[in-house]
Amino acid sequence: MESIAKRVMKKNKALRLVLLFVSIILSAVIYNIFLLPLSLVTGGSSGIATITYYLFDIDPAIMILLISVATALIGLMYLGYRKTIGSIIASILYPLMVQLTLPLSHLLNPSEVDILLMVIFAGVLSGVANGLMYRTGYNMGGFSTISQILYEHKKISVAKSTLVLNVIVVLLGSFFFGATNALYAIILLYITSLVMDRVLLGISNNKAFYIITDKDSEVKEYIIKTLGHDTTTFEVKGGFLEKNRKVMLTVIPSREYYKVTEGIKAIDKDAFFLVTDSYQVEGGK
Repeated sequence: MESIAKRVMKKNKALRLVLLFVSIILSAVIYNIFLLPLSLVTGGSSGIATITYYLFDIDPAIMILLISVATALIGLMYLGYRKTIGSIIASILYPLMVQLTLPLSHLLNPSEVDILLMVIFAGVLSGVANGLMYRTGYNMGGFSTISQILYEHKKISVAKSTLVLNVIVVLLGSFFFGATNALYAIILLYITSLVMDRVLLGISNNKAFYIITDKDSEVKEYIIKTLGHDTTTFEVKGGFLEKNRKVMLTVIPSREYYKVTEGIKAIDKDAFFLVTDSYQVEGGK
């Protein structure tokens, strides 16, 4: 399995490094144009840098670099070189780009622009930047390294530890800059997560249907012969009655969603079916 992981990380390495560089530049521009002038604390090392900048006049790039170097060293101790090298690249490049793009912090005057509009725009751009970052397989270092260590040694999920760390930083920001700034930060984070999912997964062009019905042969015939799509059937056991049932799986284009749902209900009004987005479909005939 480890050899597979190595092959995955080597695939399209040049393109991934280019995307990593683009995402880092974009993140630095967003920080200097939107987050720093608005004193928005959205978590991570950038959030800490914003707090220390306004409280102690410490250069944000220096603070981000200090945090990144410290977490990278901890990562080397607990994760090893192979799992830390990706974050080390971003740990050096990101504060450098923050310093180089610092003059852009005067590009917009918060008193002359609608703050909510700036927050929305920053959230969209941050979602694009983060989505590009995660598509490369690398990360920004900093608190992301801490989350990875907690997962490796304490089995605490990365999502949970990242959320807790960011919440702590956002709460610190609310303490120093007020609840209004914290609310704007939460809005920005929410928009960022939505856009990031779209960048990572794309827009769902297909729907996956899981269907349980007593008229499985009729439903299968409708899907295969009428709509022209294939199905897969597998056995399951119900949790409550522990009764063996058949589940039919089919993936259809989103534009045919109505035909499938209404067709199933027309054949068996008591049919149970679950519909999920299907972002990638490969293989099969």
